Amino acid sequence: MNYTEKEILDQLDLAFKGEPSKYYPSARPQDIKYNFFLDLEHGYCETAGNKIHLYSDENKWAIVFEKSGYQNRAGRAEIELDYVGNCIDYIVEKYPERNYISNVSSIVLIDSDEYTRIENKNGITDVENFELIGNNIKEIKIRNKFISFNNNYRDYEKVGIKIRDYDNPKKLIAFGDLIRFYNETNPILISATEEEIKKYIPKNLKKIITINDFHYDPNNLPSEQELYKLIAKILVTKDKSFWKPSLKSNNNWKNWESGNL
Repeated sequence: MNYTEKEILDQLDLAFKGEPSKYYPSARPQDIKYNFFLDLEHGYCETAGNKIHLYSDENKWAIVFEKSGYQNRAGRAEIELDYVGNCIDYIVEKYPERNYISNVSSIVLIDSDEYTRIENKNGITDVENFELIGNNIKEIKIRNKFISFNNNYRDYEKVGIKIRDYDNPKKLIAFGDLIRFYNETNPILISATEEEIKKYIPKNLKKIITINDFHYDPNNLPSEQELYKLIAKILVTKDKSFWKPSLKSNNNWKNWESGNL
């Protein structure tokens, strides 16, 4: 075996700091490398679901951070997958002037055209229309499949979603509310498939565990946190029984401010 718990924690620290690792492919001076890490407080994403997938064998290991939400600047809902490991097939976007190399992959759930179609158009003001779903909408296209739309705001409030109160007299459902509602009521609908997750790691790499509930701390290096120390041990031993956290999970979207820019 050619990796250790320290190696894993070192790679996580680099991703946390946004610094590419030695495993990134070689690049020209003008090329740009990005190393992303799970961020539940991103200002441009109204976070919904999130989880951590762990894969390893004797020589290879990979961590895949999964997050779903509404991207308010892009105007679409999507899943973001951030990859950290020693066997990642890094994503390369090629352009004449430079290439962009990164560890992040995005899967569109609801595209901008669909949000434009379902956006409220009967409001008195532009604000009353902005990022609110019309009460005449019956279905919404998610992953190119139409799903029945529940516009009863009380059902959203029951799962902890606060309906926008300004310029929203009809209590219409907001774009981000929709994704959070699915996370609470039908999470499979907005989750990545195993095929999607493994697109950028070896297909034969064994999944050890998916961690759905964990203690998220955006202020300290991974190498200083219980969560990532446990992850490193699980990957090295390939034994999911080591997942015995002492800290209370807090990764649910209700605990974090996001999408506020």
